[in-house]
Amino acid sequence: MEKTIFIRHASQLVTLQGSSDAPRVKDGMSELGIIEDGSIWIENGLIQAVGTDSELLERYEGRLNEAEVVDASGKVVTPGLVDPHTHLVFAGSRENEFNMRLQGATYMEIMNAGGGIHATTRATKAATSEQLFQESYQRLNQFLKHGVTTVEAKSGYGMDWETERKQLEVAKALHEKHAVDVVSTFMGAHAVPKEYKENPDEFVRIVMEEMIPKVAELGLAEFNDVFCEHGVFTPEQSKKILEAGKQYGLTPKIHADEIEPYEGAELAAEVGAISADHLLRASEEGMKAMAEVGVVGVLLPGTAYFLMAESANGRKMIDLGVPVALSTDCNPGSSPTVSLPFIMNLGCLKMGMTPAEVITAATLNAAHAINRAGEIGSLEVGKKGDVTIFNVGNYMKLQYSYGVNHTDTVVKNGQVVVKGGQLVEELSFS
Repeated sequence: MEKTIFIRHASQLVTLQGSSDAPRVKDGMSELGIIEDGSIWIENGLIQAVGTDSELLERYEGRLNEAEVVDASGKVVTPGLVDPHTHLVFAGSRENEFNMRLQGATYMEIMNAGGGIHATTRATKAATSEQLFQESYQRLNQFLKHGVTTVEAKSGYGMDWETERKQLEVAKALHEKHAVDVVSTFMGAHAVPKEYKENPDEFVRIVMEEMIPKVAELGLAEFNDVFCEHGVFTPEQSKKILEAGKQYGLTPKIHADEIEPYEGAELAAEVGAISADHLLRASEEGMKAMAEVGVVGVLLPGTAYFLMAESANGRKMIDLGVPVALSTDCNPGSSPTVSLPFIMNLGCLKMGMTPAEVITAATLNAAHAINRAGEIGSLEVGKKGDVTIFNVGNYMKLQYSYGVNHTDTVVKNGQVVVKGGQLVEELSFS
């Protein structure tokens, strides 16, 4: 039986109420729709009412005995956080590369020497589905404890059909068995396998003509991504891969302009991508093109931080009208973190975003980046009962007191799954 949840007396209830038809841009990213002494009534997994505590008490006073009451006094309540760019399903660890970078090696130098993506590919190929499931399940537990209720998960650590399929099937199983919702992206074009280094166009053909049709036939992914970068896939190759995906109903995403300017942002606008991610070196023309057609810029400041690189210019993108979202880019090589709250801190400290903007970027705009804004990303009647409660008195302290996990309580689909910062022990996700 579905529980009824009554969250009461939030110091600040951050609703982001308003139209969810399009991602927020410019000044709209600062419109948080805050209700003081706010409350939420959740029933059958969905939000039924949002308002002041007195308003909801008057409406539901005769039904209080039906509800599990969650006291949010002195706390900030937001929509469940949404992470729109992760490489959740993988095996292996690359702390040795971290040491190499500290001694001066670059990301591309490590990858060209057989490390980077190729190292994780070897480990992921060797892992069983059960191993991948168990390790990824534990990562989702940590995401949940940091207030994240929905993640996107990419394949891409196989670059052959068998391993890509294994990753996507594990992601699908995680979505079915874990409290966190998992949205799948096919990324067979994550790197060029060594055996195709001298003939990358043949690998592009395999992705387009052999892998993408199978992904679509089996219903294993909703999105199709490509790493458009010098030394990986050219803009021309990337366009072919993304257009091929569109023919099979896969919505384009793109890893764009991460290492150097490479017209990835422009390509995202041209092919109608739902998001362009990274964008550390995106041109102003590319940013403007994205803004014109509403491509979400998913920024990953944790990746720049870990690679000791300059972050994307989030402030400039917002000022130009790009709808900005934030993500961990959780992966074993360039951003081994599950802390979206820390990424929000970095959005302020490294990219010039305001505390209000980073909340929008990690909720409603992040939901738009994975085509889920009709269900999640704001606290509004009819949306999923996905709620995160932080143990701070106002939303600005989430960014002021940085590097701290302030998550106290998480409600997913109208069920308390984290309480006092810990997973609810008696809860069985499966």
